[in-house]
Amino acid sequence: MHQIELFMKYPHDVQEEWFQSLISAAEATEWGKSYGYSSIVTPEEYKRRVPIQDYDDIKQYVDRMIKGEQNILWPSDIKWFAKSSGTTSDRSKFIPVSMEALEECHYQGGKDMLSIYCHNKPENKIFTGKSVVIGGSSQINNFSPDSYYGDLSSILIRNLPFWAEFKRTPNIEVTLNPNFEEKIEQIAQITIKENVTSLAGVPTWNIVMANRILEMTGKDNLLEVWPNLEFYSHGGVSFKPYREQFKRLIPSDNMYFLENYNASEGYFGLQDRSDSDDLLLMLDYGIYYEFLPTENLDQEHPKTLSLGEVELHKNYALIISTNAGLWRYKIGDTIKFTSLSPYRIQISGRTKHYINAFGEELIIDNAEYALGIACQATNATIQEYTAGPIYLKGNDAGAHEWIIEFERLPNDFEKFCQTLDDTLRQANSDYDAKRYKNMALGFPVVHIAPVGSFYTWMKERGKLGGQNKVPRLSNDRCYIEPLLAVIQHIPNNG
Repeated sequence: MHQIELFMKYPHDVQEEWFQSLISAAEATEWGKSYGYSSIVTPEEYKRRVPIQDYDDIKQYVDRMIKGEQNILWPSDIKWFAKSSGTTSDRSKFIPVSMEALEECHYQGGKDMLSIYCHNKPENKIFTGKSVVIGGSSQINNFSPDSYYGDLSSILIRNLPFWAEFKRTPNIEVTLNPNFEEKIEQIAQITIKENVTSLAGVPTWNIVMANRILEMTGKDNLLEVWPNLEFYSHGGVSFKPYREQFKRLIPSDNMYFLENYNASEGYFGLQDRSDSDDLLLMLDYGIYYEFLPTENLDQEHPKTLSLGEVELHKNYALIISTNAGLWRYKIGDTIKFTSLSPYRIQISGRTKHYINAFGEELIIDNAEYALGIACQATNATIQEYTAGPIYLKGNDAGAHEWIIEFERLPNDFEKFCQTLDDTLRQANSDYDAKRYKNMALGFPVVHIAPVGSFYTWMKERGKLGGQNKVPRLSNDRCYIEPLLAVIQHIPNNG
């Protein structure tokens, strides 16, 4: 807690120290030499020399590292690559994970999370029992004899210190079982006999596990299975749609929920207060932050702000430089500051339209590509469309709900829907994982909107005109619900 309080008190000094440390460490790398890191003294000079990057910009370097080349983006050997959802050109992307990132960032985040919980709830008994951690797909694949990739969760679990295994259940073989359906069954059978005091992981998977456990035991809620359950650490997707379900699954006012903001690229924030959803921006994890005002995203050489220049309640794209060799890397998230002393944030969205209600990371490029293929397959033409999530409810899986206004209707509507789903699964590995046997994400629900539906809806919202665009993807149901109401009152002219 002293270390956390230290960066809260001296945020700018801590960030300046990390900036100098990162630049110095990478001076002799191929990247550092090409941008003259040895002569960079200030963040201002760094920003002038190094352009903002996205995955497509660094992919050529990552591909070489995957094949075993070293000292390219970061000086220490990088053997692990975290697989996550793809870019416009790739089904998946592979984020380098250094040992420094594991120790100084991801594991430090886990330790700080437990420290904050124990500080906020000193009467806790979390260490008298075990923790159930559920990740996504956990299969490790060899690129070469000396490099591996897998979900971040599998990389973290495989590299955990030995003492962490004493407090975790089930064992590593079950936890990393690549067959998710089989894994859930094994986890349920093993953990119902354990004294589980805490849960961790993406809400989607925990609900699937919880429902199976209740079905298996005949109990009404998880407290009847694990009476000492007291803590749930969650992240990956917004918790708002799941809050009521967890209250039903764990009906206790003493249950403590804590959100963490971590990704393949790094561990960024922690919910340090139980009475607020804000996240404390973690400033001493080997990450140097810049903040790009979202209104400047489309500029050729946009100006970023340092921590001391940000303002409250404005949207910024997050730009990071890390101890895994990501330099001025745009991760795709947008945040806004809710406090400047200390620096607390809320995740406000993505730099692109997206749906990530279940960890599927569906981006606009995936949607446009899949719709195009579906139209080709069925001789259809789309006028307008939008999509959003149908949240998990009870034992029912979630789904994506699409409202599409066609200029020319598909000659085979069922084929259109099937092609849409199949193509999304091919284009996005995270979507494909969530669609596995309909466990977390079911087959998409597609509505044909009568001609004029979107015009009517935009007119009702006062959004007609060239500067206003139909929102394509949304991570909640704020567009789907009113649009459904509109199409119910418009005669379908066929």
